[in-house]
Amino acid sequence: MTIFKQQSILLSTAFFPPVQYFSKLLLFEKVYIEQCENFTKQTFRNRCVILGANGPVSLIVPVLKGRNGKAGIKDVRISYNTEWQRNHWRTIFSAYNSSPFFKFYTDDIRPLLEARKKYLFEMNLAILECLCELLEIGNRPILTVGFEEVPGGTLNLREALSPKIQKTKSDPHFQPLQYTQVFREKFGFVPNLSILDLLFNEGPKSLQVLKESTFQ
Repeated sequence: MTIFKQQSILLSTAFFPPVQYFSKLLLFEKVYIEQCENFTKQTFRNRCVILGANGPVSLIVPVLKGRNGKAGIKDVRISYNTEWQRNHWRTIFSAYNSSPFFKFYTDDIRPLLEARKKYLFEMNLAILECLCELLEIGNRPILTVGFEEVPGGTLNLREALSPKIQKTKSDPHFQPLQYTQVFREKFGFVPNLSILDLLFNEGPKSLQVLKESTFQ
């Protein structure tokens, strides 16, 4: 279907964001990423969800806590006290090694996990930039200059996309198109997983799946 550009949208930063997140880069002319908010736990800011042999799996990036428990999203540092990078890749490998395009994208995805970035926001931006290139999405997000200092008429979806179903808001502009998944025969189609799921399973067709999941 044809994607018509419309108003701007405001999103939070995200770690290997879900399919719905990328659909906004197709639907909106301008996409703002919030860089002036405080870090919020248990969100896509430092986690993603993939599909493993036992069902959906959350991959969480551990972060260092500030003295008062609050920190600006740009100042949140990644913790390397555990081997989370190694464990994440093992989980991804186990889930998608048999997918059609896993080997095709391994050399692009694995370095994003092994880069040992200091800050979460910095790592997420590098991931987003790489994924946009792999998906051939030309629209590049704009970073906010101040909290809520965005143009009028901008749709605020910073908290609308959540790994918790009860916190996820309805989205009339997104209807996930079903595609082939490694464990579909076992679990049926599981929608709106990390973009990694779509990329490893559909490869070059991923952009078309995104377009057909997006509605004006």
